[in-house]
Formats: sequence, structure tokens, C-alpha cells
Amino acid sequence: MRKLTSVVVSTVLAFAGIAATASTSAQAATEAEYVALGDSYASGVGAGTYDASSGECRRSPDNYPHQWAAANPEYRLKDVTCSGATIADVRNDQLSALSSTTNFVTLTVGGNDAQFATVVEACLTKDEATCSFATGWMSSYARNQLVTELAALYKDIKARAPKALILVLGYPRTLASTGSCGAIDLSPAKRTAMNGLADALAEGTRAASVKEPVYFLDMRQQFTGHEACGSDPWINGVDLANPTAIFHPNLAGHTKGYAAKLKATWG
Repeated sequence: MRKLTSVVVSTVLAFAGIAATASTSAQAATEAEYVALGDSYASGVGAGTYDASSGECRRSPDNYPHQWAAANPEYRLKDVTCSGATIADVRNDQLSALSSTTNFVTLTVGGNDAQFATVVEACLTKDEATCSFATGWMSSYARNQLVTELAALYKDIKARAPKALILVLGYPRTLASTGSCGAIDLSPAKRTAMNGLADALAEGTRAASVKEPVYFLDMRQQFTGHEACGSDPWINGVDLANPTAIFHPNLAGHTKGYAAKLKATWG
């Protein structure tokens, strides 16, 4: 059962044309369109296998968009997520998948604009001062400029898909406070700094969702106790043989984290 408020539900269904009458509901259900947008956290980097046809976008058939679509077969999924995508990449390369017939949109983006990979490299390979500077600089960006950039993207999505319900899924905190991270470990200070950036990304994304209203799903609580390097991680630790997956959700992260949160919110 859908978990958004009854007013929102009735409005969305009216927009989507999903439940107008008993005679048209079956037809409308077959026409419902779901478009998944975003970066590697949405495409499923770290979740396991990838669709070979997706190339460097590394879309996994186990990513949260596919899991949600499998549980809601009345929706036809267009997955245009792509590893490494920035806000500009989503706008330039992914928004063309949207149309006036799109009913549902999910989005995870902003981490690459905050230089996630560069910050991770700095924290893994440099000293605590460098890690603190990198995370602090990008945290300031996430709470300020990123808000404006995300809000502008949300506005563009609405213009392309005026009937759609838009759910923005944020990023979880990355690291447990204790436990081994694998090939390269991180000090408590570095873990705190990296989690501070995750908080800044969540706060900036929430602020953007208020500025240009869309529904924001904060993933931090969902992943609490399941961060990388902990005893039951839903986020990959440091595996030098698979560097692109470092600090990305694993299969459990997509299933028990993202897909579970999405299903609890909207079917």
C-alpha cells in the first residue's frame, strides 16, 4: 500500500490516470512509466553483476530501480542511471527519457558534484589534515551551491515530466565508527570527516527538495548500523581489486536499504 498521504496519493493517481475508474484502471496500470535517473548509487555500482549493454554506466539488474520495478510490474522501467553522473550529466544525457507520459521518477545525484571519488582517494591515501580539508570544503559546497544546482535540476525534471511523482533518494553515512575497512583502514578522525560530508549531502539535498518541492528520502537512518567496515555492512569496504565499488552500496544495501525504503514509501 502506498505510504504517502491520502491527499498526495489521490493527486498523483489523478495526474497519472491510474485509478480514475474501475473500467480504465487495468489499462492505465499497463501504461504507467517509471524513469530512474542518477549516478552510481542509483545504477548499482557495487551491487554485483552489471548489464553488459550499459557499458561504463554499470547498471546492475539488482539496483534499487530494478528491484522496485520488479515488485510493481504495472510500471514500465526506463533505467538511464549512469556511474559517474553529475547534475549536468543527468540534465544533458538522462532527462530525454522523461516525457509528459512519465508517471514516476527516482533520482540519486550530487555526490559526484561534491567530488566523492576525489575525497575518498584523499582520505584513503593522505593524512588526516588533508582528509579533513577535502571533506570540509565539499561539505560547504553541499550545503550551499549544491542546493541551488539540485533545485534547478528538479525544476527541469518537472518541466519534462509534469505528471510524475518525483522521489529523490539521498546518500547514507559511509562508515562505521569501528571495524576494519579492508586493504586500507581509516582512522576515527577520517571516518568522522567522511560521515560529515554524507550529512552535508543529505542536508543540502533536503534543502533543495524544499526549495523546488519534490519528495526527499533520507537514507541515513535506513543504513544505521550497516555502514562500511562494520559488522553487518550494506556498503562495500576497501577492495583494491574492485576500486569502483569502494564505499558504494552492496547487494544488501540496494535490497534492504534503498529498495526497502522506496517500497515502504511508495509501494
